[in-house]
This record gives sequence, C-alpha cells and structure tokens, in this order.
Amino acid sequence: MGFPEIVYAEGKSVSQLERIIDAHRIAARGVLATRVRPEQAEALTDGDWDEEARTWILPPGQPARPGCVGLLSAGTSDRPVLAEAANTLAFLGIACVRVEDAGVAGPHRLHKRLNEFSTCDAVLVFAGFEAALASVAAALLPQPIIGVPTSVGYGVAAEGHAALHAMLASCANGLTVMNIDNGCGAALAAARILRETS
Repeated sequence: MGFPEIVYAEGKSVSQLERIIDAHRIAARGVLATRVRPEQAEALTDGDWDEEARTWILPPGQPARPGCVGLLSAGTSDRPVLAEAANTLAFLGIACVRVEDAGVAGPHRLHKRLNEFSTCDAVLVFAGFEAALASVAAALLPQPIIGVPTSVGYGVAAEGHAALHAMLASCANGLTVMNIDNGCGAALAAARILRETS
C-alpha cells in the first residue's frame, strides 16, 4: 500500500513496545506509534513524544509529498484527536493547515477562516457533542470532507456515539466518516485521497 508501519501502542506492555521500536531502530526505519502511554514514552529513547496527541515518532518520517490537508476542530476539547492526525500527516510528509475552535457555538469564527482551506486537497473535521460542524463544513467547502467524531460531550453524547451517528446521518453530500477519536485513520484516509489527486 505504500504506507509506513504505524504501531498502535494501546494494550501493549512497555517491553512489547520497546521490542517493536527496537526492530525499527535496527533496520534504520522511522516509525509512528499512536495511543502511547506516559510510562511507555518514558521507556523509549531517541524519539519525539507528544503527550497531548499520545503519539511517539522515531525519525525519519517520510519524504515531503505534494498536497495539503486541512484540519478543522469544533472546540479545544477536540484538540488531542486533531493533534494525532496532525502528527500522522507530518510523519507521512504531508503539509496541513490547522483551524481550531471554530464550531457551531460560534459560527462567525469559521466564516472568517474558510479561505485558509483554499490550498487544501481534503479537510478533516473533528467534533463531539452533536458534531454539526462536519455537516456545515461539507456544505461550505468543495474538498472531500472526512468527519472525525470525538468522545466529547455531556450525557447523551455517549462518549462520541451521538457525534458518530449524527455524522453518519448527515444530509451533506459525500461526507465521509471515521470511527470515534480516530485521528490517525483520518490522516491515512486523506493521504489516500492525495495519492489520487496529486
């Protein structure tokens, strides 16, 4: 498929993750690990850990590729998932544009910044609660839109299930939807789109 290996660290012991990373280090290959816990990151060396995104990267990443992906979030609470996507894109050598805290609670913020996506080939939209931002973005922007529901919100938001269902039920034409909190998967989906359009 042409993608480098990405390691899902959640559920792995520290020693298991160390063995996997060591194999990449010996082979002089870069690797991205997602859902890395603090104790795992502490045991690893020579890499870059982003505590907010829960990612750990052993350089080198992939060479720079043509294209750009927009990252749009509804609120600050969505930032960890957006950060996971941003770090995945960086590891893949893909540029991104970040527009954060532009949800439907303050739609004027989105309208002021729509032009920042003009150079983007695809846009990832991160939103919890009822996730209306994904539908709004899909109505306003011409690029492929990938909705990423986040596990943000009170009560019936149900840890992202309401956002997931709302995005799946959207009447916005062509909105693609990822699983809850899957920033890495959304970045990889955008990379596939860029492969076809670049």
